[in-house]
Amino acid sequence: MQHKHYIQVIAIFNKEGKITPLSVIADNGLTYSVDKITQIVNAASLKSGGAGIRYTCHIGGHIRYLYLEDTRWFIEKKEN
Repeated sequence: MQHKHYIQVIAIFNKEGKITPLSVIADNGLTYSVDKITQIVNAASLKSGGAGIRYTCHIGGHIRYLYLEDTRWFIEKKEN
Protein backbone atom coordinates (compact mmCIF):
# COMPACT_ATOMS: atom_id res chain seq x y z
CA MET A 1 0.00 0.00 0.00
CA GLN A 2 1.23 3.47 -0.80
CA HIS A 3 0.66 6.73 1.08
CA LYS A 4 1.08 10.36 0.11
CA HIS A 5 4.16 11.72 1.84
CA TYR A 6 4.91 15.45 1.69
CA ILE A 7 8.60 16.24 1.36
CA GLN A 8 10.99 19.13 0.91
CA VAL A 9 12.27 19.67 -2.63
CA ILE A 10 14.97 21.92 -3.99
CA ALA A 11 13.83 23.13 -7.41
CA ILE A 12 14.73 25.71 -9.99
CA PHE A 13 12.23 27.99 -11.71
CA ASN A 14 13.37 29.23 -15.11
CA LYS A 15 12.35 32.58 -16.56
CA GLU A 16 9.53 30.95 -18.56
CA GLY A 17 8.07 29.52 -15.34
CA LYS A 18 9.13 25.88 -15.83
CA ILE A 19 9.80 24.13 -12.51
CA THR A 20 12.52 21.48 -12.36
CA PRO A 21 13.18 19.53 -9.15
CA LEU A 22 16.91 19.17 -8.46
CA SER A 23 16.89 17.20 -5.21
CA VAL A 24 14.65 15.90 -2.46
CA ILE A 25 15.27 16.11 1.28
CA ALA A 26 14.27 13.06 3.32
CA ASP A 27 12.77 13.26 6.78
CA ASN A 28 16.16 12.30 8.24
CA GLY A 29 17.72 15.38 6.61
CA LEU A 30 19.63 13.54 3.88
CA THR A 31 19.51 15.11 0.43
CA TYR A 32 19.09 12.95 -2.67
CA SER A 33 19.77 14.31 -6.15
CA VAL A 34 17.26 13.92 -8.93
CA ASP A 35 19.53 12.23 -11.45
CA LYS A 36 17.14 12.37 -14.40
CA ILE A 37 13.57 13.38 -15.22
CA THR A 38 12.02 11.26 -17.95
CA GLN A 39 8.47 12.63 -18.01
CA ILE A 40 6.46 15.62 -16.80
CA VAL A 41 2.66 15.34 -17.06
CA ASN A 42 -0.49 16.46 -15.28
CA ALA A 43 -1.69 13.34 -13.48
CA ALA A 44 -3.50 11.93 -10.47
CA SER A 45 -1.86 9.64 -7.98
CA LEU A 46 -4.10 6.58 -8.11
CA LYS A 47 -2.19 4.91 -5.27
CA SER A 48 -2.24 7.71 -2.71
CA GLY A 49 -4.79 10.25 -3.90
CA GLY A 50 -4.15 13.80 -4.96
CA ALA A 51 -3.22 15.23 -8.30
CA GLY A 52 -0.86 17.72 -9.85
CA ILE A 53 2.20 17.78 -12.02
CA ARG A 54 3.84 14.34 -11.94
CA TYR A 55 7.57 14.13 -12.49
CA THR A 56 8.94 10.68 -13.29
CA CYS A 57 12.36 10.87 -11.66
CA HIS A 58 15.45 8.72 -11.27
CA ILE A 59 16.60 9.17 -7.67
CA GLY A 60 19.39 7.01 -6.28
CA GLY A 61 18.95 4.39 -8.97
CA HIS A 62 15.19 4.09 -8.42
CA ILE A 63 12.30 5.43 -10.49
CA ARG A 64 9.97 7.48 -8.30
CA TYR A 65 6.92 9.61 -8.99
CA LEU A 66 7.27 13.09 -7.52
CA TYR A 67 4.15 15.28 -7.54
CA LEU A 68 3.76 19.04 -7.32
CA GLU A 69 0.28 19.53 -5.85
CA ASP A 70 -0.56 23.23 -5.77
CA THR A 71 2.40 24.56 -3.76
CA ARG A 72 3.50 21.33 -2.02
CA TRP A 73 5.51 18.33 -3.17
CA PHE A 74 4.69 14.73 -2.34
CA ILE A 75 6.04 11.33 -3.16
CA GLU A 76 4.30 7.96 -2.87
CA LYS A 77 5.77 6.21 0.15
CA LYS A 78 5.63 2.47 0.71
CA GLU A 79 4.01 1.33 3.91
CA ASN A 80 6.43 -0.52 6.22
